Amino acid sequence: MTKSSARRYINRELSWLEFNQRILEQAQDETIPLLERLKFLTIVSSNLDEFFMVRVGGLQSLATRKTHKTDPAGMTPLQQLNAIAERTSRMVSDQYACYTQSIEPALEKADIRRKRAAELSDRHREHIRHVFEQEIFPLLSPIAVPSTSDLPLLLNRALHLCVRLKPAARSRKPRYAVVPLARQLSRLVTLPSEGGYEFILIEDLVYTMLAQLFPGLSIVECVPFRITRNADMSVREDLAGDLLAEMTEVLEERKRSDCVRLEVDQGASSGLLTFLQRSLRAPKNSIHRVEGPIDITGLSHLTDLRGHKQLHYEPWSAVQSPDVASDKKVFETLTARSILLYHPYERFDPVVRLLEEAADDPDVVAIKQILYRTSRKSPIIDALIRASEKGKYVTALVELKARFDEARNIEWAQGLQDAGVQVVYGVKGLKTHAKLMMIVRREPTGLRRYIHFGTGNYNEVTARLYSDVSYLTCDPDLATDSTMFFNAITGYSQPQRFRRIEMAPLTLRERVIEQIENEIERKKQGQKAFVRAKMNSLADPGVIRALYAASKAGVSVQLNIRGICCLRPGVDGMSENITVTSIVDRFLEHARILHFCNGGKDLVFISTADWMPRNLDRRVELLVPVEDAESRNKLLGILDICFKDSVNAWQLLSNGTYQRVGAGRKRKGIRAQEALYREAQERVRHAQHLQRTTFEVHRPQE
Repeated sequence: MTKSSARRYINRELSWLEFNQRILEQAQDETIPLLERLKFLTIVSSNLDEFFMVRVGGLQSLATRKTHKTDPAGMTPLQQLNAIAERTSRMVSDQYACYTQSIEPALEKADIRRKRAAELSDRHREHIRHVFEQEIFPLLSPIAVPSTSDLPLLLNRALHLCVRLKPAARSRKPRYAVVPLARQLSRLVTLPSEGGYEFILIEDLVYTMLAQLFPGLSIVECVPFRITRNADMSVREDLAGDLLAEMTEVLEERKRSDCVRLEVDQGASSGLLTFLQRSLRAPKNSIHRVEGPIDITGLSHLTDLRGHKQLHYEPWSAVQSPDVASDKKVFETLTARSILLYHPYERFDPVVRLLEEAADDPDVVAIKQILYRTSRKSPIIDALIRASEKGKYVTALVELKARFDEARNIEWAQGLQDAGVQVVYGVKGLKTHAKLMMIVRREPTGLRRYIHFGTGNYNEVTARLYSDVSYLTCDPDLATDSTMFFNAITGYSQPQRFRRIEMAPLTLRERVIEQIENEIERKKQGQKAFVRAKMNSLADPGVIRALYAASKAGVSVQLNIRGICCLRPGVDGMSENITVTSIVDRFLEHARILHFCNGGKDLVFISTADWMPRNLDRRVELLVPVEDAESRNKLLGILDICFKDSVNAWQLLSNGTYQRVGAGRKRKGIRAQEALYREAQERVRHAQHLQRTTFEVHRPQE
């Protein structure tokens, strides 16, 4: 690691781990309702799963090939792996301490009790014997493992029991067996209780009935374990004749890929641990011995228990935007004005409604849409199929390479094709991450195009959990750009210069840097200059260099970055005019909003792209200007509130760590997400008040 590189950049992987640490600190915060704390703790586990499968898996592949190329922070793959191992070890230790020492005792006080084998009453034992024999035993298949080379293929992220049996007669060699706990089994088994909720974990239940799986054998030891496999593999698209078939093969490869992490119960003996490590060929620095339930994600079912409202956040129901009239078609509203929605405070329904209206409207002739991720029972998919069956020309770009949604997208693609939808799989060599829908409607004045740009996916479920922007418009310039964009990514045409939007990997980075440089030039001329940006991640060296140059020129740079940030703020002579904050709260901050002063003539954009090399170089992304005054001012208000958060905001320090902004949750302050929700409610109340004070005269019938 070079000192100059480390001074300028924070390592991407360590920055991401700091983001996960902020989620963990939400779980540790006793001012947050108990089951919400547990939910944060399960998110920590889920995030670590994906981090190991993708990021650690990729680094291990590079280290195996003895690659010494360094990242922008000057670290080789091996150095990164060692730093990750040290950091995740502390994080997992803190995570389990939070669960065992704080959350679990608090759950017991709330009459939500986990029972271990030694704590079971006779009534409990009779109940689990019945459950085991009727529902569990038929699904278990113990597998003898004579040697470390005989371990069968184990499922990624599935829970297993490793059983050590007494050596056979006249032998000192221990015998091992593995019991896969089928995913069809519920992780929590409810126990009969006279008050509250009592449960036993599936691994503890099977442990109590282990003798039935190994009759006549002496069981010496039994511990749960779980492996995580490398998922960092992709299709060589230049060699792929059939992308759908090749993606299916990638999914199969993941089932057989290398182990990148081994989680095992703290009580495992050194002999059993050595057996597992050798059998799975797990790197030594990938072993996590945990003191508590393996895979805390499985405890998420507890957060859905009924009758515990006091253990949850106050319900925040999304409001129906007063900008979208319920008594007329969305088309009619958009003909008069553009609409900007901010989810999840405002409902995603108008976006779904627009598409459903288009599917049934006889005047709609064509629909084009990009599908990156969507829900399991998607009304979006249903509407596209219905539109096609009604004779409309429907084109859907289904991104098969959306990581961990590949199987679902393959299924959707096949279903859409069967319904007559023209399906394309995106641009070769790039992942299509843009979010765009275009509806073409025949009207008295000619064909009109209705456009939806989004910062999030076409998923009505995650739209209730993620903060995202929807921009609906029939602006002629944006409509023309959208047509050119679809022609470029679905056909053979070369992308033309757009009128107002920018597209990665062609011009998006250049436009962003150009705007930053514009602020630098205005500052030199004595004008007011600033940059404000909200996004998920910042890691692109080119953009970071431009921001450093802006800081040196005296330009104020305010960044609200939820996750990864490789820029070091507050360094004298380099970034003293840059501040970076991160908000971690009940909703996942996901919107990308950019604001450039532009000499007082505010330039405001929404985007699907984070400022990362993968987004700017290897993905098809969009940067969309929002120029109508009402929508632009709404975005500026959102940024204002986010930068004022003093409850759930964290400030990035120059050493790469974060500290809370203000007093945190213990004292009153501005909580951005709550403020945005209350503001959305107030807009509805104001609109209702105006409606009540508008007099409508009864006129005689003609």
